[in-house]
Amino acid sequence: MSSFLASELTADEQRDDALFRVIPVPLERTVSYGAGTGRGPVAIIEASNELERLCAGKEPCAAGIVTEAPLDCDGPLPEVMERLAQRTEAAARAGRIPVTLGGEHSLTYGAVIGLRRALDRPVGIVQIDAHADLRVAYEGEVHSHASVMHLLAEEGVRLAQFGVRALSRQEVDSRARNGVFWRDAEELVTDRIHSIDLPEDFPELIYVSYDVDGLDPSQMPATGTPVPGGLDYYQSLHLVESALKGRRCVGFDVVELAPDGNAAWDFTAAQIAYRLMAACL
Repeated sequence: MSSFLASELTADEQRDDALFRVIPVPLERTVSYGAGTGRGPVAIIEASNELERLCAGKEPCAAGIVTEAPLDCDGPLPEVMERLAQRTEAAARAGRIPVTLGGEHSLTYGAVIGLRRALDRPVGIVQIDAHADLRVAYEGEVHSHASVMHLLAEEGVRLAQFGVRALSRQEVDSRARNGVFWRDAEELVTDRIHSIDLPEDFPELIYVSYDVDGLDPSQMPATGTPVPGGLDYYQSLHLVESALKGRRCVGFDVVELAPDGNAAWDFTAAQIAYRLMAACL
């Protein structure tokens, strides 16, 4: 596996004190429909070499990008989550921003737990997703991709969800019980909303979890559960960027890419990751 944006980075931009630490996590254990997320990190990193340095008027690569070795995803899922937590904790303690490339969405649990340990402050999650992921132990698996936000909410992590359009009654109840802030896809898309203000009491430190199925399938079909009526590319990014105003992004992930042979979708995911780096600056 090569490095993220290796074709553009100078030796100095791959230094040990690089701001961004890319962590590939080829996890594919609880997918419930389409498969292929385990190939996501490699596809994103390979496509990143076709990106331009300039993004949204910034050059995130100038702050430095280092790509770590892929996470070992063998063994029980709690052990996988702990290995990832140790990676993101180490990055945050060193003052870096962990960028986790998935892989299935269940990995967000480990990534956020590690950040909370390192920062010892509340961390809120801004989530782009077609699904709320608030089910309880979906299909009997506590660490299911469909249960990841339930686990984090139950541990007191504040959630802000944008773009959801496939929701169960159990998840509606969970939103109410856990005080989730949300704006679902139908409202966002039909009213062409690009900017959202988070509640004033939402944490200052933000982790962005970007599930590529939050996009409409016309713009991202290469994912396990493509749901119609989704966000468009710029809208999704503008929502994240507006939510970050006055706050600080301490880490993010891009998950659920299931490469299907069309490089356009791999490039889209890579561009999203780089644009989110720009939003961290």
